[in-house]
Amino acid sequence: MSKIRKRPRKTSPKNPPQSPATATTTSWLANLLGGLILIVFLIAVIAGGWFWRYAHAPLAIERYPQEFTLEHGTSMKAAARQLAEAGIVDDPQLLSWLARFTGQAARLKAGSYELTGPTSPLQLLDKLTEGDVTLGTLTLIEGWNLRQLRAALARNPDLRHDSASLSDAELLQAVGDQSGRQLAEGMFFPDTYHFAKGSSELAVLKRAYKSLQQNLAHAWEARSANLPLSTPYEALIMASLVEKETGRPSDRSLIAAVFVNRLRIGMRLQTDPAVIYGMGEQFDGNLRKADLLADGPYNTYTRAGLPPSPIAMPGMAALHAAVNPAPSKALYFVAMGDGRSYFSETLVEHNQAVRRYQLGK
Repeated sequence: MSKIRKRPRKTSPKNPPQSPATATTTSWLANLLGGLILIVFLIAVIAGGWFWRYAHAPLAIERYPQEFTLEHGTSMKAAARQLAEAGIVDDPQLLSWLARFTGQAARLKAGSYELTGPTSPLQLLDKLTEGDVTLGTLTLIEGWNLRQLRAALARNPDLRHDSASLSDAELLQAVGDQSGRQLAEGMFFPDTYHFAKGSSELAVLKRAYKSLQQNLAHAWEARSANLPLSTPYEALIMASLVEKETGRPSDRSLIAAVFVNRLRIGMRLQTDPAVIYGMGEQFDGNLRKADLLADGPYNTYTRAGLPPSPIAMPGMAALHAAVNPAPSKALYFVAMGDGRSYFSETLVEHNQAVRRYQLGK
């Protein structure tokens, strides 16, 4: 029996040699891919350089200053469109892309802005996200009453007028007063207040109210002993009288002394500014004897004690004088015609001063 021989298996090599055509195709594809990558890289470099230049080059603004306002809730897309319509940017889409690329698109802050000189798109976005807003100003003058304060608010073009329709009680409640008072006179501190344009009147008034409370508290803590004033509010009323009666700053503490001395002995204050305040818009600039005889809550000729409320906004100097009167026994004073007042301890001396300085005798 003959043996059957097995044929050996043919095995193909692991890496068979490529044909010249296949090798050429592979090399061509590799070169093409490398070329495409190089082209994409060059395009990215060129685009990146162009975008960097756009971000840092000044915007093509024809004139300065440029003012604009972003309302609350304005999106980046809407803001870019608004800026394009105002002639501040040429392409709103580019500005939006830059904002998204830098992570600033969602951080816009509402307010009024002003561009005063050459500004790049990146600087513009920094301004919008940092809240670098332009400021309005409101100055409240010592001695103003609430009617004058409200008129100043109404005239201010940079404020959002949201307090004009409020009554005194509603106004006090809106600024955080919890006393239950019905009169807002004298409850705001006279000063210059800066605010972002478009701010609420109530926001500014809250600051003025808080400032008054702080300054009044400081004055009350530093008050002299044995004053005939039982509360900080009474000190505020006294300070308003001192403010309106003062023609010369150095006289404040002496005027306060006269009022304090009168309160101590139950003598009526007889201060004209309180009567004038009580007359309101009926006052025509001339205070007559009949006005002094007409009884009313602010007529300190017919009623003893302090009036029911301040008659104006007192400044810090008047607050300090009201609770720290000069060591004087004076009960009278009369205007000398040059801003100063003449102070007297007796009625006889006072009448002589009136004849001399008021009647020219």
